[in-house]
Amino acid sequence: MRAFENPDHWDTTAQHYEKTAHPFTARFAEAALARVPLAPGDRVLDVAAGTGALALAAARTGAEVLATDFSPGMVARIAAAGLPNVEARVMDGQALDLPDAGFDAVFSIFGVIMFPDWHKGLKEMARVTRPGGHGVVATWQSRGAATFLLLGEIRRALFPERESMAMPDAVGALSDPADFGRALTEAGYRDPHIEPVTYDYALEIAALAEPDTLFGMSPDWTSLSETEKAAVVAEVRRLADGRPVLPVPSTALIGVARR
Repeated sequence: MRAFENPDHWDTTAQHYEKTAHPFTARFAEAALARVPLAPGDRVLDVAAGTGALALAAARTGAEVLATDFSPGMVARIAAAGLPNVEARVMDGQALDLPDAGFDAVFSIFGVIMFPDWHKGLKEMARVTRPGGHGVVATWQSRGAATFLLLGEIRRALFPERESMAMPDAVGALSDPADFGRALTEAGYRDPHIEPVTYDYALEIAALAEPDTLFGMSPDWTSLSETEKAAVVAEVRRLADGRPVLPVPSTALIGVARR
């Protein structure tokens, strides 16, 4: 089992993820929300919600939100926000314990793409979306984003003989907009629209004093020797060229479809 398919991995990293990844992914969650008209009282489902970037943003529209994730640690972080219109439940997105057609909009922001059976995850999303409702999925382009993207690029430059971390299967399968749209249609949605969205990840150079806080979630980092890690840190500093923040442009594809 790959680390990202293991709930224990996400339980362990939930607090770190909330501090580092959540603020960045929240920007893409807001972009996804902007593409779907929500009204107060609408029922929204966030599948593989992580620490709730989408769920918490959707709640601010007045929607009634159910956030699900297979990691109890992630669900606990969402519940800790204490929003009255957000329910957080531990649930496998490949087999949602929910009735058919129960939600006006179903989102998965970089979540379903991590599933071993992502096809089934998309079908489950479509199953619980009401007719005429929306399904929204965000995926990364093939080399990932943020620190994962930067680390992969540096590894290929410094250690071309070393294999890099394999991205989730869905990331490769959905990297082409036509394939992405076809997958949404096959899952049970219609009229898919796929759009690239790019934001800079702001890597603070001061954080390199403790590089595990930046790169520690990636096997591309943990598989390196101490000498190799030092070389990576030196390369990041070189790329920053004296700037306090190194921007890492990261592109997602956001797919919106109707049920």
